[in-house]
Amino acid sequence: MLEIISWIALGIGLLSSVIMIIDVIRHPQNMAIMNVVWPLNGWFLGPVALITYFKWGRIQAKDSEIEDTRGKGAKVFTSTSHCSSGCSFGDAVGVPIVALTGLTVAGSMLFAHYIVEFVLAYLFGILFQFASIYPMNKEKGKMHALIESLKADTISLIAFEIGMFGWMAIVHYVLFQSPPEPTSPVYWFMMQIAMILGFLTSYPANAWLIKKGIKHAM
Repeated sequence: MLEIISWIALGIGLLSSVIMIIDVIRHPQNMAIMNVVWPLNGWFLGPVALITYFKWGRIQAKDSEIEDTRGKGAKVFTSTSHCSSGCSFGDAVGVPIVALTGLTVAGSMLFAHYIVEFVLAYLFGILFQFASIYPMNKEKGKMHALIESLKADTISLIAFEIGMFGWMAIVHYVLFQSPPEPTSPVYWFMMQIAMILGFLTSYPANAWLIKKGIKHAM
């Protein structure tokens, strides 16, 4: 039964992503990186990402003639989506690397996942931030954009990984006697849940960063 539920959840996530990919091709975003962000979030947030994209994302398309009247909550959600997409992509890339290499840390493959996925999530998170900051501040140079990216993404990424890694530990040590393998749909369903929790734990961090002016609302 869990495997069936997993296939359904993964299918819904994939379908949500495909719908948004098709739409951003037809209606590209003003900020190019958001053409990647929205579909990436679709695979774990599913219909939530789809609804928020058409409600808050589409008005930021280049051909949109609708006035942007989004409130603070909507802008924080969009900023968190931006952060979460880079983190989740890095985490997803890290899984097969650990699985194929058989890498362990202190005899634990889970700890290897933590380290590899954190590093990749951080790299992609900074890259995604850079892609949003640099185009708007080219006159200040790439180094300025990189520093601002580090300031904007570090705290929110750590907050994301706290939620994600916490759930991974529960899956590994509590829910299963033998944790699911990356070749199993159950594993990726658990990853979907982990990324949803990561999104939730990073939301208040993004709200704080925006409030303090460390990060710009998107």
